[in-house]
Amino acid sequence: MTTAITVAIPPKTRAIPPFLGTVRAPDPEGFDAAVFGARHGTPYASTDNRIHSRAPDAFRKALAPDADWLDSWDWDFGGILLRHGQKACDLGNLKTKPLDGPGNRAKIEATTRRILDAGAVPIMFGGDDSVPIPFLAAYAEQPPIVVLQVDAHIDWRQEREGESMGFSSTMRRASEHDHVWRIVQAGARGIGTAREGEVRDAQGWGARILTSRDIHHSGVAAVLQHIPEDCDCVISLDCDALDSAVMPAVAYPSPGGLSYTQVTDLIAGVAAKARIAGFAMVEFVPNRDHDKTAAFTAARIAANVIAHVRPRGA
Repeated sequence: MTTAITVAIPPKTRAIPPFLGTVRAPDPEGFDAAVFGARHGTPYASTDNRIHSRAPDAFRKALAPDADWLDSWDWDFGGILLRHGQKACDLGNLKTKPLDGPGNRAKIEATTRRILDAGAVPIMFGGDDSVPIPFLAAYAEQPPIVVLQVDAHIDWRQEREGESMGFSSTMRRASEHDHVWRIVQAGARGIGTAREGEVRDAQGWGARILTSRDIHHSGVAAVLQHIPEDCDCVISLDCDALDSAVMPAVAYPSPGGLSYTQVTDLIAGVAAKARIAGFAMVEFVPNRDHDKTAAFTAARIAANVIAHVRPRGA
């Protein structure tokens, strides 16, 4: 008598599609914008950075159904997605590791440089808010940049837990680069890791800090007045800049944040007076996005960025 052996066959999984409006490509040459995922940055001993690791694919999945409607009018930016003939690609996710801070930073910086050297605009999906540190460092050989950080926190710690390259130090590290000549910070609110000394350091360096309350009372013009005409502007968006009612899928949700419309108005406002030279979106926590609407909201913000990227030669 033979004994039947049952083998469990795992269900087929659908391949992750490229981000909306892009094509999967191994190289950014010939494209105006290039998307890539940086799932891990520089870890703290007390913080599990793996909670953000599925964020890049969550954004891709969120807009996958819309890929069939790319010829439809989009009222967010007044036309079809690539209405100016932009070409955009998706390079996939970098092979980062949760505990390999130096290795992760090297991969992020090298990939960002490769995209910039190809003449394309880097669009990075994190990962926690340490991944913009090497992203911004990669602009060293490019024209000087203005950094617009849209975030509930100002991230000016010299170090935290002995780590100077973690998510509490992003703008402090940016301020140390010769190629970063202005920092505008929009959306600060609530409590974070910054102490009074860090606030004074940011102000002393010359960072323009506009709180969420400032924007609610005075509109996005309060921020845009600090973006110089015709500059190259890199936007770093922490998802917790948005109000917790529309963006609960973050590590530290808090009330009083920005709306989707305020954030997309900021993007459109920057594009109207300057050049969007890069975009990083970080701090999304997929496990807290129970109905998937937060991923859709975040992905739509990234789509707005791509729609406003200037094609080559424009």
